[in-house]
Amino acid sequence: MPESPGARLAAAGPAPLPSRTASHLVPTGEEAMRGLLLVALGYAVISAADASVKWVLPEIGPAAAMVWRGLIGAMTVAVLARGRGLRPVRWRLLGLRNVLHTSVSAAWYLAWMLGVSLADSYAVAAAAPLLMTLMAIPMLGERIGWRRWLSTAIGFGGVLFMLQPGGELWRWETGMLLVATVVMALTRIWTRVLTRTDTPSAIAFWLMVAHIPVGLLLLMVPAMWPASGPPPLLPSWAGLLALVAFGMANGVAHMLFARGFGLAPISAIAPFEYSPLLWGIPLGFLIWAEVPAWTTLAGAAIVIGAGLYNVHRERVRRAQERAAAKAG
Repeated sequence: MPESPGARLAAAGPAPLPSRTASHLVPTGEEAMRGLLLVALGYAVISAADASVKWVLPEIGPAAAMVWRGLIGAMTVAVLARGRGLRPVRWRLLGLRNVLHTSVSAAWYLAWMLGVSLADSYAVAAAAPLLMTLMAIPMLGERIGWRRWLSTAIGFGGVLFMLQPGGELWRWETGMLLVATVVMALTRIWTRVLTRTDTPSAIAFWLMVAHIPVGLLLLMVPAMWPASGPPPLLPSWAGLLALVAFGMANGVAHMLFARGFGLAPISAIAPFEYSPLLWGIPLGFLIWAEVPAWTTLAGAAIVIGAGLYNVHRERVRRAQERAAAKAG
């Protein structure tokens, strides 16, 4: 999701901190707790941003929303970063990752404009951590035991349960979101790689900037317009306020993620990937009276349970590695 559960980790991972000593690179308990609070706040902010853009999409369409997001989001990140650390290092990988991520944003915005609820889209996106588990094998050289293989298979069973024929999610937009979720998982893996060389500010800033030209190109595609025709140059005052809040919230959320992932270990942060679903259900109900089907909620519960078990196994594995290293 564009910073719903998927875009919102664009700035994830600790940035290189050459000025700190090796002992300071390991976060203290207090720093880790502060990092978790920042990440939790980031997901709440990004969920509110998604609700804002979903509300204004019938007026401006997905393409114009991407342009507004890029303009306001980039300015917000630049101000928060005070103009420092924005120069990319691995610009080729950063550029490819950003272009792919903008396609994820376009897919989510189009799905929302066509009537997919926040909760349903977040339920589909819950498959991203499972996909990342599989992608980490060839891309990051990670090894997965039989327990994590089994839990991942069960999690995908939950996805299939949500997508059963005749169910509320049995629509072509869901297939588009599934493809976008695969792409989002790939971009998150690349984000992990980029954090070794590029600052969180650079990763967030250039992701926002990438939305501007891609959004302008998509303005030539009528499917990315609102139902009324070409989007207006300036939306209504209410729409403009929603877009400003949307862009600023994206920028703020990415900075929160960047700081939070630099303070807390990723294994502790992983469960928060599912928190947008907890925000999406009440927001969708309050704004659009959306009520997810029981099959969606049940399938999402299976997916989330499998993902949390994977997090547990990762913690167990790392604890065993530390104990073996200490004994050795």
